Amino acid sequence: MKTRILAPAAALAAAALLLTGCTDNNASADGTIRVNSTSDACEVSTTSAPGGTLNFSVTNGSDKVTEFYLLADDGLRIVGEVENVGPGLSRDLVVIAPEGNYFTACKPGMVGDGIRAAFAVTAAPAGQSVNADRAALQETAVNLYSAYVKDQTQQLVEGTTEFATAFAAGDVKKAKELYPAVRMHWERIEPVAESFGDLDPILDAREADLEKGDDFTGWHRAEKDLWAPKGYTAMTQAQRQKIADKMVANTAELHSRTQELTYTADKLSNGAKELLDEVATGKVTGEEEAFSHTDLWDFQANVDGARIAYEDLKPLLTENDSELDQALETNFATLQGLLDQYKKGDGFVLYTELTEAQIQELSAAVDALSEPLSKLTAAVVK
Repeated sequence: MKTRILAPAAALAAAALLLTGCTDNNASADGTIRVNSTSDACEVSTTSAPGGTLNFSVTNGSDKVTEFYLLADDGLRIVGEVENVGPGLSRDLVVIAPEGNYFTACKPGMVGDGIRAAFAVTAAPAGQSVNADRAALQETAVNLYSAYVKDQTQQLVEGTTEFATAFAAGDVKKAKELYPAVRMHWERIEPVAESFGDLDPILDAREADLEKGDDFTGWHRAEKDLWAPKGYTAMTQAQRQKIADKMVANTAELHSRTQELTYTADKLSNGAKELLDEVATGKVTGEEEAFSHTDLWDFQANVDGARIAYEDLKPLLTENDSELDQALETNFATLQGLLDQYKKGDGFVLYTELTEAQIQELSAAVDALSEPLSKLTAAVVK
């Protein structure tokens, strides 16, 4: 999950000139846009590019893990992102972006609003088009995924309402039973939910990610009250009701916004990779569910979402790169087989019941899947 709400576009416009270390050079001969993220600058080799497929090559020149984003002109919606880029490493971001105004942003240390600059996408080159057959396959893929998101958000609304009722009433047993199962609907579509930079922090921020002055609300606030740590003072009924009401209202808003979203093939494939990054940086470390230790439910849901996106894109991938398709199919199956070992009834064992060796085995399987998954976008947008 993202740790900070993104600043409004008005603030971005003023901040861009002050914060960016952007250089206005050209893209590489092959069209690649070079990005160098340092501790205090986000150097992008060009401030504009023609519409269509954009290829960013992101290098981390600092001693901190960094992230890179292409944001829409409101500064909130995430068009594409690369997370967890370690010091000295490089990662690629491939997105399809139509003509319009955007922002690039590097986030050294993965905290704060990032170092941003305006980025313009101009008209696509004359004559650029997508093969009609592939266009039909892409349309089918995005329609299938759109239906999936709508279904998951609808179930999230229903589940959140049920959970909030139990939580506000002090029905701890029922609320604990509902908590991990309902959250799976959020986790399956996490990149979509996170694209709404105002809703994600108030629904899914972890206490450890908050900065001074931030309100602690949403799922993890309820989690702490249900699985109270030593020395914790329980919320009053009025306080629980306030948290519950906000969760229901904000989840309904999320559902409303997702009904009008449009998708492209690159958003599906990049979203699948983002879900694996979520597993690697939060779930497999046990940091996401710090009080309930229900991380394996989240783990499974992230894998579910990534697999759905991959399967929707499979006809495109099979046509372009059958070898990559086979690698993804094999690695998804291997990771799922490991997760199945920890199923218990309708859910999973608590994360604290896993041994260090078992955690390392899961982590290695995530890494093995993440590598070929990082190549999916380039294969399906050809």
